[in-house]
Amino acid sequence: DGSSQLSAYERKRLKNISENAKFFAALKLHESAARLHQLATKRQSHVTKRAKPKKAEDEPARRRSMRLLRVEPLDIPLVETPARPAAEEYPQVPVGPLPMVPEDQAENSKWTEALLGTWMRISELKADDAERATPDIKRYQESLSSMVLSEENIRKVVKARVCSMAIHPSESTILVAAGDKWGHLGLWNVSCGTEEGAHTFIPHSFQVNCMHFSPCNPAQLLSLSNDTLRCGDVTRAVFDEICRSEENFSCFDFLEENACSALVGQWDGAVAVVDRRSPGASSELSVDIGFRRTRTVHVHPVNKQYFLAAGSTDVCVFDVRYLKAKGNKPLSSLPGHTKSVASAYFSPVTGSRVVTVCADDKLRIFNSKNMQVPLIFKKQSNKIKTHKNSQPKPGWAIWDPKQEHCFLVGSMAQPRQIQVFQDTGELLHSFTGDFLSSVCSINVVHPSQNILVGGNSSGRLHVF
Repeated sequence: DGSSQLSAYERKRLKNISENAKFFAALKLHESAARLHQLATKRQSHVTKRAKPKKAEDEPARRRSMRLLRVEPLDIPLVETPARPAAEEYPQVPVGPLPMVPEDQAENSKWTEALLGTWMRISELKADDAERATPDIKRYQESLSSMVLSEENIRKVVKARVCSMAIHPSESTILVAAGDKWGHLGLWNVSCGTEEGAHTFIPHSFQVNCMHFSPCNPAQLLSLSNDTLRCGDVTRAVFDEICRSEENFSCFDFLEENACSALVGQWDGAVAVVDRRSPGASSELSVDIGFRRTRTVHVHPVNKQYFLAAGSTDVCVFDVRYLKAKGNKPLSSLPGHTKSVASAYFSPVTGSRVVTVCADDKLRIFNSKNMQVPLIFKKQSNKIKTHKNSQPKPGWAIWDPKQEHCFLVGSMAQPRQIQVFQDTGELLHSFTGDFLSSVCSINVVHPSQNILVGGNSSGRLHVF
């Protein structure tokens, strides 16, 4: 009705609406929606609630496997099986003397005998006792410049990070000892120049913190781990046990030239006096010096009654003659250390200087005449990283035993290098090269020859 009055557009629109309505009516969507609603309500009505768990006393006893419970049957005995050690546990070294048998003895026994024979032979040769004058700085720099590192003088001697090193005083053969964090002790005859020149022994259960060849008998190598102080005697092919404690030893130094007595530092801050002539494996005296931690101890090279101890932030000089169980007072203190001290050592000839390395990235030089005014110089390349086992890295600044006024320290600078400083703070020389690609945390210098050995965190030694 009235469609004749509508425009063509309106008529077309009404036609589309009518057709769409007929189409949706044919689909019967309202019936489908009703059926879906009925199905949904029907499914919800069939949902059952979770049954309540039965009480434990109502359930019958469940059978258990006697094999899994490791219960021995009444009639058949259970075969005993040895306890399997943990996957990461390293086998413990037994208490008492140990034979000097290397880890690879079964494969290279003849080469091991050659190495130990060389050690014994060079220990019988007496070094020249003539008093050597300290060379002047210019000549000393020239000798440092002549020292080089070649590819054949790099060897992986121990399996893990090098924690300590010692070099035999022989002037004819280069024999180096290195201790790692797993208690391994490696001996390397650098002079032989063959692959069979290095062998590994296992005299300790924990990391080897310190080692020295005996000053009066270099056929003996003393090594200190967290729990034991041992003496490796090549003449008897045995590692003797000198002293034992509960994972507490940190460092040691000889109190006498005959190496019969030693001063041992402990991680809990105390120091102990050990006499090798006394029976048993206990110390003669353990004293509290007021430190929370003692990392290094060093006996004065001339006046053996004095020793230097370095701890958390303490560096002090004590007199061993007046040590007592408690209440020990230092003769003098070296001030200014605000963070952990890695090491402190007297100069090698007169002991008139002391060099310390601190975690505040500073090297300090103290004069024994006025220890209250240290010479401080900071080198960013000498930063120290402290590990959780309290062994700093790169760590110790060591004096060159041939030069009263110069010391060496590992550097983290690029390219990697070992730096030599004068006690005035002047950098004299940097040992570097194409074959030195890692930080040498631990270093040792030959007492009479121009030989430097640096050890890194992977067990490799570099000989300049």
